[in-house]
Amino acid sequence: MSARCCPGTSQRRSLPFCSYLLFHSRFEFPVEFLGVRWSPKTAIAKMPDRLSENNDGVDAAVVNGGVGAELVVGSPDHLVVMVHGILGNATDWKFAAEQFVRVLPDKVVVHCSQRNASKLTLDGVDVMGERLAEEVKEVVEQMPKVRKISFVAHSVGGLVARYAIGRLYEPPRSEEENEDVSASGAQGRSLRGTICGLEAANFITVATPHLGSRGNKQVPFLFGVPMFEKAACLVIHWIFRRTGRHLFLTDNEEGKLPLLQLMLTDCGDLYFMSALRAFRRRVAYANVGYDRWRTASIRRNCELPKWEDSLSEKYPHIVREEAAKVPEEQHKQIPVVDDGSDVLEEKLASGLRRVSWERVDVSFHTSKRRFAAHSLIQVKDPFVHSEGADCIMHMIDNFLC
Repeated sequence: MSARCCPGTSQRRSLPFCSYLLFHSRFEFPVEFLGVRWSPKTAIAKMPDRLSENNDGVDAAVVNGGVGAELVVGSPDHLVVMVHGILGNATDWKFAAEQFVRVLPDKVVVHCSQRNASKLTLDGVDVMGERLAEEVKEVVEQMPKVRKISFVAHSVGGLVARYAIGRLYEPPRSEEENEDVSASGAQGRSLRGTICGLEAANFITVATPHLGSRGNKQVPFLFGVPMFEKAACLVIHWIFRRTGRHLFLTDNEEGKLPLLQLMLTDCGDLYFMSALRAFRRRVAYANVGYDRWRTASIRRNCELPKWEDSLSEKYPHIVREEAAKVPEEQHKQIPVVDDGSDVLEEKLASGLRRVSWERVDVSFHTSKRRFAAHSLIQVKDPFVHSEGADCIMHMIDNFLC
């Protein structure tokens, strides 16, 4: 069954899926961190720099999740870009991509990003963001009928996607240009600005450490012990290189702001916050346990809500949904609470909440694989993480097309 692919791309199926299965079959470790079950040095050292010989192009196998053209109805005009996390690859989103196309065959075309596979995810959020931006441009150029764009990103991929949209953002049209396009119904889109020339619809992050990973109880296997957390800040770059520095907010050499703090502004030709505002909705999915609830849901410790087991048969792991609230004012004074947060984390939370976010809290506390919640919420491997399928269906059922 041939994949429905972009014009001009290779039809030859390359290595990502085989490499993905090989990695998971050879390395089953007792600790899962950032979605990876690992023994850090050996696992990373054995991984190839690229999982596809055709990495400079757009692989047919990761468009529409590998679904055949005969299953696609109509001419979808909505591009959904799926972005994997650290040490991952395009096939991490394979299950979700297939479900999106199955449920919305005439509305969406899915592209699972492949430009930052494997060890390339250690190069830093900014480097990965630039690669993703170039990849999206290539895909859009090959899809002239596409009019809308959405992003669905897991873990560190959410930070990479935020960087990429800052690069891809195009400011609103001038008043004269708006008059020219008002007759075509494109005026609302132009007033918000666009992403790569397309209307920005959904920006969805899944277990993304928006506030970094250095705060108290932000990394599950450090058990909330301050001494361990401080030590992790000093050694994380040995394992996760520049990406580790960005996550633990230690990339402030020579008086520069940490990258995640810089991404709270529009800086030069990088429109980080304007790009977020351009989307019709922003959604943060977060695990309430065995993961980083606070940073993924963009909340302060004192704001973490109480939750109860889900009574929904359709979404048994969705324990709480929070509608988008009015954005916080830029200079609003937030009461200082000694709740384990640090000053920089508070700045990140306040900055990101200048735009509204829907929040969806997820729990796998009754699962035998609850310690793998970071992967379950994405259904990273459908054979191992299938319990999270209701989270994917929740995304699809609430997706703005």
